[in-house]
Amino acid sequence: MAAAPVKQRSGPGGTRGQLPPCYYEGYLEKRGPKEKVSRRLWTCLCGNTLFFFNNAKDTHYVEKLDLSGFVSLKDDCSRDRNLEAARLILRMKDGETKLTVANLEARELWKGFLYSVVDLSVPSCLTLLPGQVQMLREVVDRERSRRRAARTPTRAPPSPLSVPLLGEIPSCFRPVSRNEAEVLLERHPDCGNMLLRPGRDGSSLAVTTRQDLNGSVFRHYRVTQREEGGYVIDVENPIPCETLHDVIDALVEKTAGTLQPFLLEEPYEENITYVSSNDENGERMLHCAPSSPLPKAPALPPKQGVERWKPLPRSPAPDRRILSAVTSSVPSSPSSPMRRLILSPSPMLTHSLTEELKMTLEKRRTSQE
Repeated sequence: MAAAPVKQRSGPGGTRGQLPPCYYEGYLEKRGPKEKVSRRLWTCLCGNTLFFFNNAKDTHYVEKLDLSGFVSLKDDCSRDRNLEAARLILRMKDGETKLTVANLEARELWKGFLYSVVDLSVPSCLTLLPGQVQMLREVVDRERSRRRAARTPTRAPPSPLSVPLLGEIPSCFRPVSRNEAEVLLERHPDCGNMLLRPGRDGSSLAVTTRQDLNGSVFRHYRVTQREEGGYVIDVENPIPCETLHDVIDALVEKTAGTLQPFLLEEPYEENITYVSSNDENGERMLHCAPSSPLPKAPALPPKQGVERWKPLPRSPAPDRRILSAVTSSVPSSPSSPMRRLILSPSPMLTHSLTEELKMTLEKRRTSQE
C-alpha cells in the first residue's frame, strides 16, 4: 500500500498542532530491537521523528522513534511471506528496527523521506519520479525552516479568531491553522480544494489549496487588507480585490476552475442523546431519548369529602308588569337615584324589590275588596 503525504496526528496528552509537520505516512510493519514479532502500525514521519499509531484514524500515538540517533538505512533482502512486500533495516544508536512496506516503490519513497529529514538533502542514489523528487526538496526546505525556528525563540502567534473580517465572509472560510486546513482538504477531497483561513500573524488571512500530483500538493497564499479598503493576494504580481468573495473568485478564475471553494456540509444529529449516572454503581452512560411524544399525565381524581364548586343560580328576571308599575311612580328626572337603581338594578336588588312589590300589590288588592 502506497503511503500518503502530509496529514497530522496528535500525540498523548497533546493536540494535533503540537506535533511537528507531517511529511509522509502509511502502514508499516515494525519490529524493534526488543520485540519478537512485527506489528502493523500507521506510521507518520513528523519532523525528524517517526510516530506510530494503531490505525490511520487514531489521534494518539502508541510510540515514537527519534531519528536523531540515526546510523544507517539499508535494504533487507530476506524474503517475506508476502512476495510483493519489501523490507528495510533502520539502524539506530540503541539498536536495529526492522520495517516492512507494501512494495518496492513504497520502500524507495520511505527511504527518500527518511534520508531527506536526516541529511537535509535529497538523496541521489534512489530511483524516483520527478514529482517525487520535487516533494523531497520541499520536505528538506520545510525541515530546515522548522529546525531554524526551533533554535530561535519566538512569541506565540495570536489566536486565529483575532482576525478582523470586514464585509460578508465566504462560505469556505474556516477558523483553522495551516496544518488543520491541510487535514480538512485531505480528508474531504469531494468538498472542494481551497479554503480561506486566518493567517499565522493574526493580522492577515491565507488561502490553502490542495491538488493531486503523485500525492497531495498543498499551497498557501497570503491575503492582506489594504489601508484604502479591500484586499490583495500577495503573489509576485499582487491581485487587488474589493471583497473576500472577490479573492476566492479571482483564484477560481486564474486557475480556470481547477480550484474550487471548500464547502463541508457537516451532518446534524438525528436523535436526542443525554448522559445519565447509574444510581447503584455510579457508571455514566449515553442514552437516546425516545422519539415518540411523551404520554400525558393522568388527571388526579377529586378528593373525597370536599364538595366541588358549583356556580350560583341566576336570579329570576323581574316581572315586567311590576317594573312598569314601579317606574310610573318614580320621578322622571334622570339624576334621580331611585330611577337609576330601577333602570339598572343589580341582581340582588332586583330580587328584593320584586318580593317587596308583590307584597305591596297584594295588600292593595285585599283592601280594595
